[in-house]
Amino acid sequence: MIVSPSDGDRASLSPWRRIAPFVALLALAVLVTGAGWLGYRYTYDAALTRQAERGQVQMRLYAQALESELARYDYVPSLLSLDARIDALLRHPGSPERVSQANAYLAALNGRAGTRVIYLLDARGKVLATSNFQRPDSYLGEDLSFRPYFRTAIEGQLGRFYGVGTTRSESGYYLSAPLGDRDHPVGVAVVKIGLEPLENRWQGNDSQMLLADENGVVILASDPSWKLAALRPLSDEQRARLDRSLQYNRAPLPQLALSTMRPLANGPSQGGDALVRLRQGPPMLAQHLALPGTDWDLTLLTNTSQARVAALNSAALAGVLAAFVLLLGAAWNVRRRIVGERLAARAALEAANSELERKVAERTADLSATNQQLQAEVAERIRTETYLRQAQDGLMQAGKLAAVGQMSAGIAHELNQPLAALRTLSGNTGKFIAHGDYDTAQGNLERIIGLVERMGRITGALKSFARNPAAGQGHSARLADAVDNALFLLETRVADVGPRIERDIDACLTVRCDPNRLEQVLVNLIGNALDALKDRRDPHLSLHAYESGGMVHLTVRDNGPGLSETAFARLFEPFFTTKPAGEGLGLGLTLSAGILSENGGTLTAINHPDGGACFTVALPRVTEELRHVG
Repeated sequence: MIVSPSDGDRASLSPWRRIAPFVALLALAVLVTGAGWLGYRYTYDAALTRQAERGQVQMRLYAQALESELARYDYVPSLLSLDARIDALLRHPGSPERVSQANAYLAALNGRAGTRVIYLLDARGKVLATSNFQRPDSYLGEDLSFRPYFRTAIEGQLGRFYGVGTTRSESGYYLSAPLGDRDHPVGVAVVKIGLEPLENRWQGNDSQMLLADENGVVILASDPSWKLAALRPLSDEQRARLDRSLQYNRAPLPQLALSTMRPLANGPSQGGDALVRLRQGPPMLAQHLALPGTDWDLTLLTNTSQARVAALNSAALAGVLAAFVLLLGAAWNVRRRIVGERLAARAALEAANSELERKVAERTADLSATNQQLQAEVAERIRTETYLRQAQDGLMQAGKLAAVGQMSAGIAHELNQPLAALRTLSGNTGKFIAHGDYDTAQGNLERIIGLVERMGRITGALKSFARNPAAGQGHSARLADAVDNALFLLETRVADVGPRIERDIDACLTVRCDPNRLEQVLVNLIGNALDALKDRRDPHLSLHAYESGGMVHLTVRDNGPGLSETAFARLFEPFFTTKPAGEGLGLGLTLSAGILSENGGTLTAINHPDGGACFTVALPRVTEELRHVG
C-alpha cells in the first residue's frame, strides 16, 4: 500500500485534532477562572477595607458609650468618705446603731445612684455595712479580703475589677476606693455596677459585640451565650489562679470557638483586623480596640455577606468579560464548524427519529398484544370465579340434599303414620255419618285436620331447609329458632338415638347469618353428634350458647368416642368422612365452615376432656336495633 505525504500529515494531525477542543476549553476555563478570582479578591479586599473603616467608627462610639457608662459611678466610692455615718461606723464598727444607720444610708444612696449594691469593708476585708442588708443573701459580715479590688484599695489606690459575685453569682463591675488616710486606709468603699443595660443595647444591632478583660475572658457580649468564655487558651496555672481569686466564681470558662481564617493586611500590627469563623459559620470581620484606662479589649464582629456578594458579582462580571473576549477570538473558528455540525446533527436527528418511531411502533404492538392477553386472562378469571361460585353453591345445595336424603327414611316414617291414621279416620267418619253419629264424625274430622297440619309442618320445614337463599343480601337469624328448626328436622333421628339433651340458649341472641344456611350448619353438626351417639348406653347431647367480645358462640358437644388424630388432620377437607360408604359425601363440615366464614364467623373442633367431640360455632352478634334497621 502506497501512502501519500498528505495522508501521513492527516494521520499525524488526527490525535491533535481530537484533543485540541479539550485543550482550548481547559485554557478558556483557566483564564476565566483566573480573571474571576482576581476580580473576586480585589473587590472582596476593597469591600472589607471599607467595612473595616466603618467598623472603627462604630467601635469608637461603643467605646465612648462604655467609658461614659463606667465614669458615671466614679464619684460614688469617694462620696462615702464625706459622710459622718460612714466615718462613725469605721471608728466604732461594733455599734449596732451605727451599722443600722450606715445600712440605711447605703441603701438610699444605692437607690439614687442606680447601682447594683454599695458596701463598706473594714481594713481586714470584712463587710461592715451594705445596701442589701435586708436581703437573706446580704453581704453583711462576709470576708472579701481575697478580692483584687479590696487589695488594690487597701494599698491606697482606686480599684477597677470585673467579676462574678460569690453570694448570688451575679456578674458586675466593681469600683473601690480607700477611706481615710491613703497610706493607712481604715476601710474600703465598694460599688458594684451592673452592665446588662449596655449589653441589652448591643443585642439590637446587626453586628456582634464582645468585651474581654485582661484575662481574655468575655465579660460582656451581644450574644449572652458568649459570656464567661475565653478568647484564647488558658493554661492550667491561669485557671488555678482564677479559681483561687474566685473572680469568675469557678465558672468553667470554655474557649469560644472563634478561629482565624486570615489576617487583613490593612489592620494594625497588634490585634489587627482579621477574617474569623465561629463554629463553622460564615466568615466575619473581627476588629479590636483597646479600652483606654483599662486592660479590656473591645471586639466587633460584622457579617461579610454583603462583601462576599459584591465580590461574587465582580468575579462573575470579570469572568464573563474574559470569556467574552476569548470567545470573540475563537468565534471565527467555531462559526466555520457550526454549519457542518448542524448538518450532521440534522442527519443524526432524522436517523434517531426514524429509529424512535420504529421502536415506538414495536412497543405499541407489544403493549397491544399484552393488553389483549391481560383482558383475556381477566375474562377467564371472571368466568372461573363464576364457575367456582356456582360449584360452591351447588355443593352447598348438594350437602342439603344429602342431609335431606339421610332424613328421608325418618320423614317417610313420620308421614306414613298420619297417612294410615287418615285412611282409618276417613273410613270411620263415613260410617258414622251414615249412621247419623255426627258428633263422633266431627271428632274424627278434627283429628284429621290436626294430622294434616302436622304433615304440613314436616313438609314446610323440608322446603325451607332445601331452599337456596338469595345471595348478596344481609340476613340475621335468632339462634334459638335455628336450633329449634334443626332439632325439628332431625326429630326422627333424635327419637331413634334418644339422647339426653341439655340446652342453654338465650332466646334473644341474634347472629349475622341467613337463617336457612345457619339451619344447614346446625343440622350438619347435630346430625354428626347423633351419629357419634349411636349404640351409646347413656347418650348425651349438649347445646350451649354464650356471648364474648361481640361474637356469639354455640357449642355442640356429645359424649361419643371423639375425633381421632387422622380426623383432626383432615377435618375440613372436602369429601373426607369417617362414616361408612353411602352414608355421607364428606362435604358437611367443609360447607359449614365456608358458610360461617362468609358471615365473619368460624368453626372449631376439640375433644372434650370429659370425652366426646365438641364443635364451636362463632358468629358476629346482631343487636335488636341493627336487626330492625336491616
